[in-house]
Amino acid sequence: MTQQLRRTLGVFDAVVVGLGAMLGAGVFVALGPAAGAAGTGLLWGLAVAALVAYCNAMSSARLAVDYPASGGTYVYGRERLGPFWGWLAGWAFVVGKTASCAAMALTVGTYVWPGQAHAVAVAAVVVLTAVNYGGVRKSATLTRVIVAVVLGVLAAVVVVSLSSDAADAGRLGLGLGTEADPGSVPVTARGVLQAAGLLFFAFAGYARITTLGEEVRDPARTIPRAVPLALGLVLAVYACVAVAVLSVLGAGELGRSAAPLADAVRAAGASWLVPVVRVGAAAAALGALLALILGVSRTTLAMARDGHLPRGLAAVHPRFQVPHRAEVAVGAVVAVLAATVDVRGAIGFSSFGVLAYYAIANASAWTLGSAGAGVRVRVRVRAAVGLVGCVVVALALPVPSVVAGAAVLLLGAAVYAVRRR
Repeated sequence: MTQQLRRTLGVFDAVVVGLGAMLGAGVFVALGPAAGAAGTGLLWGLAVAALVAYCNAMSSARLAVDYPASGGTYVYGRERLGPFWGWLAGWAFVVGKTASCAAMALTVGTYVWPGQAHAVAVAAVVVLTAVNYGGVRKSATLTRVIVAVVLGVLAAVVVVSLSSDAADAGRLGLGLGTEADPGSVPVTARGVLQAAGLLFFAFAGYARITTLGEEVRDPARTIPRAVPLALGLVLAVYACVAVAVLSVLGAGELGRSAAPLADAVRAAGASWLVPVVRVGAAAAALGALLALILGVSRTTLAMARDGHLPRGLAAVHPRFQVPHRAEVAVGAVVAVLAATVDVRGAIGFSSFGVLAYYAIANASAWTLGSAGAGVRVRVRVRAAVGLVGCVVVALALPVPSVVAGAAVLLLGAAVYAVRRR
């Protein structure tokens, strides 16, 4: 069997894959906990998360030009910093994102059929794994449909909220004090950073296309265009949604909401839209799950090629040109987790692991040379800001998340040491 994947994705498909990864269920739930941490500083937390995400995305895109292979930061860390750092990035991604896959599958089940969430979750994993098995073009086509549905639902939420009598621009506060919403928590630097960490997780799919670098046409031109474009579009969408929901509910009520978008349209007098929001959340979770399985299987492929995972997982299907064994293995593990364990409340380490993953990407980008001194300075400034941002935001996460994330990284380091011996 050939070991190389086929380059079939253009700029539009790459942007759609990025949108599908980022417009996940996080936007339907993350605003609540973020407002609970930052209060009226929610929009500042969004700005910090966007800045860190932008630096990480540009570092990843720049690295993908030199290393247009499957695996993303696993490959970049291995080539620029050494085998250990590549392994650690791959470990953090595969372990953390496998748990995220199971959690997202359970989210789909909860929205579609709460009484049979585990069964629906397993069915979703099986169907999406089968779609991915049929080729990356089929995955991109399905992602287009999902993205269109989610964008339509979010647009409806924004229009209904901002056009209602319940909307009050004074509730935005812009982080200048709590007088705009006395029911919210005080605005603090740590609260804003913690909100940024929670919101960053919703951005975490922006560089998914770099993980699929081996399947992108003309990666030197496509990836640097697609990554910032996808990130910019999602930032605009998130900003509109955050402003709309915050102006209707206020930071205090938003921080106490488990379903902020549904509560916002209900407060705006459009209760009929609540079922539509649930459909949008289910579709968003499906899109994120589809992109997650794609990303984890490609990183698994890259690690199998280097012998860090069973080499049989590196096989590429001669007809569909996908890492079919890696995809089936990832799908099977996720299906078992989704069928037996409720991991939605036990993956606090995932945000920490994602930030560690991109910290290694930024450190790798720092080592890059460039033809021009000006370009080299820009690359290093972005890498430095992204690296510092990842570390600061990671340490600002809730203590259990930091402890769990650090434990996962230490376990990965121990596994590497044992394998070396």
